[in-house]
Amino acid sequence: MNAHGKAFRYGDNVDTDVIIPARYLNTSDAKELALHCMEDIDKDFVKQVKVGDIVVANKNFGCGSSREHAPLAIKTSGISCVIASSFARIFYRNSINIGLPILECPEAIEGIKSGDVLNVDFSTGTICNETTGACFQAEPFPPFIQDMIASDGLINYLKKGMK
Repeated sequence: MNAHGKAFRYGDNVDTDVIIPARYLNTSDAKELALHCMEDIDKDFVKQVKVGDIVVANKNFGCGSSREHAPLAIKTSGISCVIASSFARIFYRNSINIGLPILECPEAIEGIKSGDVLNVDFSTGTICNETTGACFQAEPFPPFIQDMIASDGLINYLKKGMK
C-alpha cells in the first residue's frame, strides 16, 4: 500500500478540535465532517485537498478529545496518510481503527514543506520527498496492523477474518 500526494504542513499540538471543530459534531456523517476538516487552522484546506494528499505535522498530532470524528474527517477529506513526529495516543489508535494510515518520523518532518510532493510506502515505512529528492525511514507497522489499515479499519478486518 502506498500514498502519493501533496503535503499539507502543520505545527505542534494540532488538536482534535482544530481537526474537526466541536460545532460540527452534531453529525456522524463522514462526508459532512470532511467539509469542515481543518477549517479553524487552514481555511483553504477543504478547497485545496485532493485524494491522495498527505498531512504532515510536528509533535503530538491529534491531542485533545478521544473522538473518532477527527481521523474520520481527515480520511474522508481525501488524505491518504498522516506523518508526524508523534501522535496523541488515542488519535493513533483511532486512526488504525478506522483505517487511516499514519507514520511517526521526526526526521521526515524536518525535511518536508507544505506543497512538497511525497511518496510513502507503508510496507517498508519509506517516505520520499519527490520535490527535494530526500528519503526518510519510518518504522513500518507490523503486517497485521497493515492488514487492518488495508481492510479499511478494525471492524472490516475482523469481519474479513470471520469469513
